[in-house]
Amino acid sequence: MSDNQGQTLEHLPLDELTACHECDLLMRRETVPLGQRSVCPRCGYELEIHRPYMVRRALALVLTALVLYIPANFMPIMHITILGQVSTDTVWSGVQGLYNSSMKGVGVLVFLCSMVIPLAKLLCQLFVLITLRFRVFRPQGMLLFRGYQHLREWGMLEVYLMGILVSIVKLIGMAELHVGLGLACFVALLLTQIWLEVTMSHHQVWGELSGEFDHASH
Repeated sequence: MSDNQGQTLEHLPLDELTACHECDLLMRRETVPLGQRSVCPRCGYELEIHRPYMVRRALALVLTALVLYIPANFMPIMHITILGQVSTDTVWSGVQGLYNSSMKGVGVLVFLCSMVIPLAKLLCQLFVLITLRFRVFRPQGMLLFRGYQHLREWGMLEVYLMGILVSIVKLIGMAELHVGLGLACFVALLLTQIWLEVTMSHHQVWGELSGEFDHASH
């Protein structure tokens, strides 16, 4: 960036500037047309994207995730047969087992990270999307979306899934295992949440909440 360009940026208001999250290049912020994206000219990092029908697609995904939440947590993940005894495990029964043993703290942590926080994230996303769809309660939507940013670091469904897979690998030589429908729902819930994260571009959501794209079709 030349000295003349730097001096020009110095006199611009903050809402007309943007910085690359990867290389910290400071640039003038340009409006992104519907269906297009902007990238950093220095490192190629995606700065903003304005997806068409983002709200409708994200609403479909968040409702799908909420439907999957109950069977993923309360339906059997696996059936284990050892010496003729059959036990059925779910995410909820795993939390109960940890809490009733000598690992109450671990049980509470697993309960929060695998059940409470993922549900709270989905409810926050649902409220924000309803706010965008009907253009109401935007200040509350902004507040919840800020809270959602903090919750993202604590929802660890993928870690719990890895624990389940490790358990299956270790037990497969010791017992007879049958995978339950709950595991399929759990994987589907995880994939749906990942797809939802990709669909709900944060820059676009903030732009929608601030009314920047009120003229655009949802």
